Amino acid sequence: MASTMLSLASSAPSASLSMHEFHKGKANLWSSGLSFNREKINPLIITKSFGRTSMVAAVNVSRFEGITMAPPDPILGVSEAFKADTNEMKLNLGVGAYRTEELHPYVLNVVKKAENLMLERGENKEYLPIEGLAAFNKVTAELLFGADNPLIEQQKVATVQGLSGTGSLRLAAALIERYSPGAQVLISSPTWGNHKNIFNDARVPWSEYRYYDPRTVGLDFEGMIADIKAAPEGSFVLLHGCAHNPTGIDPTPEQWGKIADVIQEKNHIPFFDVAYQGFASGSLDEDAASVRLFAARGLELLVAQSYSKNLGLYAERIGAMNVVCASADAAARVKSQLKRLARPMYSNPPIHGARIVANVVGDPALFNEWKAEMEMMAGRIKNVRQKLYDSLTAKDKSGKDWSFILKQIGMFSFTGLNKAQSENMTNKWHVYMTKDGRISLAGLSLAKCEYLADAIIDSFHNVS
Repeated sequence: MASTMLSLASSAPSASLSMHEFHKGKANLWSSGLSFNREKINPLIITKSFGRTSMVAAVNVSRFEGITMAPPDPILGVSEAFKADTNEMKLNLGVGAYRTEELHPYVLNVVKKAENLMLERGENKEYLPIEGLAAFNKVTAELLFGADNPLIEQQKVATVQGLSGTGSLRLAAALIERYSPGAQVLISSPTWGNHKNIFNDARVPWSEYRYYDPRTVGLDFEGMIADIKAAPEGSFVLLHGCAHNPTGIDPTPEQWGKIADVIQEKNHIPFFDVAYQGFASGSLDEDAASVRLFAARGLELLVAQSYSKNLGLYAERIGAMNVVCASADAAARVKSQLKRLARPMYSNPPIHGARIVANVVGDPALFNEWKAEMEMMAGRIKNVRQKLYDSLTAKDKSGKDWSFILKQIGMFSFTGLNKAQSENMTNKWHVYMTKDGRISLAGLSLAKCEYLADAIIDSFHNVS
């Protein structure tokens, strides 16, 4: 800790000044016009010389004085504000976490069974290899590409366990920065709030392609295609595999085909973020269709996976980074470099969540039970989406078309509300959401759909 020494001189006769006397006369020092922080002053040294007494005080100055306060996280900060609100009608529609109809957190039954199996087996807590649990890496690649996909049999997929979706994306960003220096990543506008942070911290340049059309509250497909075409050849194009966050707007199967055409023509590299496989439609295969389409074309691609949503393993930080390569040799080399990048980042990944996934996906009975639970969760969100639409159309007499809500998919809905309208939702109606107008339907119950509809209608029509 750095110190600044202040010398306070007195013309009093030579004498010894006790610490008690120093504290007793402190008030006179404060009123003398000297400017220093009384909370930080620490009288350390008192010296005396002929005809004068000197008091030397040390003022503690942090070496981190130049560090400014970081702004609150735009998503996680919503939850903090929600907790402080005492209104009984409050709703937390900010964070993307599944809730029951009673708005309680939900631990999947199949997860509890998998954890019981782990206890019965008495499995240890030894370090995993850098690439993670082998059983997890096997099942996660099969879940994504299909167990019978020739890419897996031909060993053309490099898979390493990552720290959920965020950590997997960050690992891929490090790979891009090191081995494709100068290449840019194209990101949809808008996108998940953490995407830009990840590439900024990895020093990977990025630009945006058009995605959301505010006029239709739908996909700006022509703008998307034009921007991907205009990007420098060999760019990485970040795509949401399903249930686009924050809009809930996905391309149709035909549009996915055209997106693949343009990426192939421009020699771009597709980079998928798959955070909701099975959780969007209720079908693992349907939600992986976009990734499998690109893989079937023989394209090299990157895919980040997360099990936070579809297995409810939010706190376990379990996910994977997959790189599809043109050959098994290339995949082996890519995997070796992913491990090399991971080693100084976090050394090796956690084991608990990896074992849960391996147990669930690797056991036919548990796997089928998981699929049933996913269908239940996805079904509840679909029911809430329908009820919200019904409430809006019944209550709003302006003739506004709210059908875009039904066209969106997954846990989020992009309401089309602007920042001022979103703030009105919170300040007046106690509905906590992100300022871009996104709401998490996973945090909404059927019982509160009418209340939310009132809030949306008021904010849309009465706030400019």
